[in-house]
Amino acid sequence: MVNTKAAAQGGGLRLASLNHISVVCRSLESSLAFYCDVLGFFPIRRPGSFDFDGAWLFNFGIGVHLLQAEDPESMPPKKTEIDPKDNHISFTCESLEVVQRRLKEMGIRYVQRRVEEGGIYVDQLFFHDPDGFMVEVCTCDNLPVIPLVPTPICKRAAAASKQQFTVPAVAVSDPAPAKTTGGGCVGEEVAASAMMACPEQACMQV
Repeated sequence: MVNTKAAAQGGGLRLASLNHISVVCRSLESSLAFYCDVLGFFPIRRPGSFDFDGAWLFNFGIGVHLLQAEDPESMPPKKTEIDPKDNHISFTCESLEVVQRRLKEMGIRYVQRRVEEGGIYVDQLFFHDPDGFMVEVCTCDNLPVIPLVPTPICKRAAAASKQQFTVPAVAVSDPAPAKTTGGGCVGEEVAASAMMACPEQACMQV
């Protein structure tokens, strides 16, 4: 479901969620081992009509599509320096200490950083996959999501920011449902009763 008002006003694309990232790899076998054994993804069925080697993985609500390079020798040199400002994908975790210990046990080199904002600390670990693509594991969810422009807030967005949102039951005698603006999932006028639920992937902040 999308924000139709924003689209009508020339806003962003009508997107719903992040589906997957694609990674071109020198060795499909090595990348499979890394993304499954280190990051915890699992293989899923891949369309059999593809005429090139690869693998589809899934976990944590997103997919990773591995693509075997046709000519691995022509790929850019593998990066050796771990630069936190480089392109990367980031994951949150239950315990950064456990992640750090496992990386040490597996012999995976990493760099550690800490960010402070208003007394809130975010710890970060950065490391490379077999082809030098950087992965981050962090406690970024410690920071609240503070939009810089007015945005509609829905139940799922509130839950994502660890804020509980409840709608008390109210007896309504008027047969016409009350209207509210900006309280729904897509920032449109919705009946007050419609705010009681927010189905999976049915909302978007823009």
